[in-house]
Amino acid sequence: MATKELTDQSVVETKEKKKEPLFSKKNRKIIADPMDDQNPITVQVLGICSALAITVQVEQAVVMALSVMVVMACGNVIISLLRNAVPNRIRIIVQLVIVASLVILVDQVLKAIAYDVSKALSVFVGLIITNCIIMGRLEAFALGNKPWPSFLDGIGNAAAYGVILIIVAVFRELFGSGKLYGYQVVPQAFYDAGYENNGLMILPPMALILVGLIIWVQRSRNTKLIEEN
Repeated sequence: MATKELTDQSVVETKEKKKEPLFSKKNRKIIADPMDDQNPITVQVLGICSALAITVQVEQAVVMALSVMVVMACGNVIISLLRNAVPNRIRIIVQLVIVASLVILVDQVLKAIAYDVSKALSVFVGLIITNCIIMGRLEAFALGNKPWPSFLDGIGNAAAYGVILIIVAVFRELFGSGKLYGYQVVPQAFYDAGYENNGLMILPPMALILVGLIIWVQRSRNTKLIEEN
């Protein structure tokens, strides 16, 4: 009798696990953590190169963020599906092939629907292949989790990466050229009164300074992120 009760309890627990909502508390945490405690740029200090290179304009930052999101989400799902079929010794090669294929598809789509932006981004779209954030999530998460959590992890990390890019781009484009998303927002009257755009804002060092300021603000708000020497 006791054995039967244990068996019934095991079946019930298995069914409960299978009925876990798509956006359960655990799955929501997978998306939310990268926005703060595990932000790939401000906490893990990954993807800095693109933060410096393509944040002169908000449009470029948005396109790069969406491109990375597509590649990361799809890459995570594919690697998760193949995690038990790919030999451990060639997993890095397989990951690179999958990411490279996805990046090529994204690049071709960009050239077809947003050629000017694709041209402005130049080689940086191709460099998504070697983005540390993508390879890191494939290794740290997708290889050990099911497709749906892996998809959410890709979306969460890419969104967190994109938010930082867009914040930096807003400040650089606004104060560097007086525009936002390519539209002039600083009135001509300001220029007539002597206002001048800050040329420093469109130089790469300013992007690094802005990222540093974001890191400072984040750690001031969330003190547990402060490293102890």
